[in-house]
Amino acid sequence: MKNIGILITFLLFFIKLYPAHSKVYKENQNLHKGTIYCGVLSGFKNPIGFQNENLPIKPPMDLVHIRTFMGIPSLYAIGVYPIKSAFAQITSRETSVNSWSESHISFFDNGESEYETSPIFNIPEKYAPKLNFWIVIYLYVAMIGFYIAIIINFNRKIDFLARILISTFVFIHSFFIFHVCFSISNYEFVYPHAYRMSLPFSLLYGPLLYFYFKRITQQYRFKKRDLFHLVPTVLLIIYVIPIYLLPAEEKLNALLTRYNGGFEEAKLLHVPTLVALKLSSLIVYGYFIRKLYLKSKNQDKLSKGNKIWNGNLYRIHILYVVAYSLYGFMIVNNLGHNLIFHSQISAMALMVLYLGYSANIQPQVFSGLYSYENQFFLKYEKSGLTESLSTELKERLKFLFDEEKIYKENDINLETIADRLNTTRHNASQVINEHFNMNFHKLINKYRIQEAMSILDQDYQRNLNIIDIAYEVGYNNKVTFNKAFKEYTLVTPSEYQRISVKA
Repeated sequence: MKNIGILITFLLFFIKLYPAHSKVYKENQNLHKGTIYCGVLSGFKNPIGFQNENLPIKPPMDLVHIRTFMGIPSLYAIGVYPIKSAFAQITSRETSVNSWSESHISFFDNGESEYETSPIFNIPEKYAPKLNFWIVIYLYVAMIGFYIAIIINFNRKIDFLARILISTFVFIHSFFIFHVCFSISNYEFVYPHAYRMSLPFSLLYGPLLYFYFKRITQQYRFKKRDLFHLVPTVLLIIYVIPIYLLPAEEKLNALLTRYNGGFEEAKLLHVPTLVALKLSSLIVYGYFIRKLYLKSKNQDKLSKGNKIWNGNLYRIHILYVVAYSLYGFMIVNNLGHNLIFHSQISAMALMVLYLGYSANIQPQVFSGLYSYENQFFLKYEKSGLTESLSTELKERLKFLFDEEKIYKENDINLETIADRLNTTRHNASQVINEHFNMNFHKLINKYRIQEAMSILDQDYQRNLNIIDIAYEVGYNNKVTFNKAFKEYTLVTPSEYQRISVKA
């Protein structure tokens, strides 16, 4: 509850931050109408894109940079109706750029209200920080993701490499979702250097999930050649460094064209190429992950919970690949993609939430073969027992238990089992652990209790004594029998006998 409270507090702080900016923005909008000309007069006196000062007004396609000084330390690059076009709409007449700017400086100096309905003064509202349903949801999911990444990373019960891989995977997803939240709330216009800050991680989703799968299903040990999987990410970082070094003004230009459906950002970042690279990475690693997943389904070493975990991770990854494919198609073809955009982010959010749920409910699944349930496999990592011999010993052991019912011998021990299998005590223990997922004593108790239950089910007249059944299945006393029986069935032998008779 304390952790949830922290997340809610952070969320409320962010929500409080929004109206504060909005209030400053609105209060200063009228105040700075008189100074807004400072950033544009040079553009009118030395008109950009107009060689002839008497050139009639063109359609509103120009980009005008307006420095607003509205309590927010940034330059707003407004891709909107230029002031000259707004003036033409108000006065219903055309004029040259120079004569218009010189004759109406007083309008800007005095901030006269007759022009307040002009589109130019409604433009900044479009770029002000805002808050909506999606922003709140994405922010909440991102905060959960950051929290889960920390929790996983410091959980000592999870294999070290497995927790590094999956916590990094969660962190990158959460960081991307946070950046989306930051972007659609218009805070990138306030802090333009956050432009494309999550882009370098785009090619890490596949490799991280792939090696995580490989680690938990095959106990894979990393090799130096595996570093080649990081080459695409390193090249991408090198590629975007010059973009990150651009001044705020140019980043705002790129943000503006993206916001208004322009193509400058696509040219700057070669968006189709980046989309193709990311999609290729997701598909290729998705194929590798699928092979690992299908192979793990047939592994006796993995628990049922681990197999379900692996399957769900694989399915959510495929869902994200499909959603991103549609999104990439929309981006490349410059089509409307609002719904598709939210679908791919929702797939990422689903992954984060599922990982968060699992971290709280079943943290042991994060380690796969390294989990507490399977920790005895580590003892046999360097065992000389071959897979074929192990399988043969398993079949012989099943015969001893199912046909000869060796478990009924009250003095049975691991040495006895090893002698009957004609192998070493160590090999006998390994076969039991690997093929039955339990130790020797639990295996003996399992067979004995199942035999006792079968006897009780057939005792319709309740003529048998509990102690006689205990001796029959191999126990030396009633106390040990009762304890083992209740541990296995959650009821005592006497209670089970009554239930069985009534049934």
